[in-house]
Order: sequence, then structure tokens, then C-alpha cells
Amino acid sequence: MAFNLKYSQYNNASILVEWPQKIDELILDDIIIFKSKIENYYSKQKVEVINAYTSILIIYSFTIDKFNDELSVLKNLYSKKNSQSEVNKQLWEIPVCYDPYFGEDLVQFSRTKELSISEIIELHTNKIYTVYFIGFLPGFLYLGGLDPKLKLARKRTPSLTVKKGAVGIGGNQTGIYPQDSPGGWHIIGNSPVEIFNPNESLPCIISPGDKVRFVPVSKSEHSEILKLIEVDQYNLKSKPIYA
Repeated sequence: MAFNLKYSQYNNASILVEWPQKIDELILDDIIIFKSKIENYYSKQKVEVINAYTSILIIYSFTIDKFNDELSVLKNLYSKKNSQSEVNKQLWEIPVCYDPYFGEDLVQFSRTKELSISEIIELHTNKIYTVYFIGFLPGFLYLGGLDPKLKLARKRTPSLTVKKGAVGIGGNQTGIYPQDSPGGWHIIGNSPVEIFNPNESLPCIISPGDKVRFVPVSKSEHSEILKLIEVDQYNLKSKPIYA
């Protein structure tokens, strides 16, 4: 499916491409395929392509002297039939401990939403989430598919320190903090796994388009997983998704 895209020069070395302004998996797949085409075309040049919900930003390693020429290249790439019409995806099972020890906002979240903690855990773990893009921190997964019953606006006053692995809810999204950071999402649990490791050849093992399922674990299981990670004996479970 082809979309009517909007192209604009972002600055003298980057171009912004925008899709219709809605969160949609068909748009996500189209973004990923186009991103792959651009990266393959510029494989011998340093070009960075950053995607969001409905856009990509192409950052060139050179100044764009002739915008219309680059625009023609991009439009031709987009219209070019792709031999890989489907996006390769993985379903990741991420362990999360929802004990209030880790979920510093869980009790207040429960009161605000008028849901028991067990109901929150059930609603949060019963969904399969889609990874739409990665940001605002390296390895921070923006996940779509949150149950509407868990939707809650971000905190009015962000926390100064959110612990690495914290699982939070902000608006109609959920995600995992890959490192200690300030943050305004409601923290309901913690995952012991490494989502982002800058020392690896592939720093973030999860990609846009992948799926995520949260699996509840106890405090003792959380601790055991951390020990296994320390000795490099833990592998995050995943399996390919076939259309």
C-alpha cells in the first residue's frame, strides 16, 4: 500500500518525510520498508535514518545542495517495488516484576484508575504490544497497544530519577527505561533484562515493528534473572512472527 507522503527540507543536511498523522501498523510497516531502501541505497555513505510514529528523518553526511535532486531519489526509492514486501518481525517475551517494591507508582496508579493491582497486572500482560520506534533514550521502546483501561496522562511533575528497567505507562503508551533517567511516566514494575547495551555490535536487540509481551515474575525470579545476566547465562526469549 502506497501513501501520499510529504517531503520537506529539515535543514541543510536532512530531509523529513511524513505519513498520515495516525498511529497505524500499516504505516509502521511502510516506514520500515522505506527506511531499509534508503539505508541500502546509501550503504557506502554515512546516512542516518530515524523513524517516529508517522515520519522519518534522513540525516545526510553531506550538505544538500540540490534538494529537488535528492527528493527525486527518495520518491523513486519509495515507488520502487521491494523484493521484500513483508517486514521481518520478532515476538519478545520480557519478564517484569510488578511488586510495589519496584512499581513505585503502582499503588497510586491503582487508586487513580480504581483497579486492583492484580487487575492492572492482568491488563498489562494480556496484550501484545507493537514497537513503533525507539527514543527518547537509546533503547527506549515506544510500545503501542495498551489496554484503554490503563491509559493515564503523564505525571504533572516528572520524577528526577527513574531506575533502569522501570516499566511505565504514559498516556496510551507503555515502555521500559533502559537506564537511570528522569521521567514522567507512571512506574508499575521493573524488568531485569538489558534492552540496550552500547558495548554490543547491535546495541538494541529489539527493532521497530517487533512485538513485545510482558511476562510477570516474582521478586525472587527477578533477582535470579539478574544473577544469570551477570554471568552471561540469560537469553531473552523470542520467536519469529509469520504473516
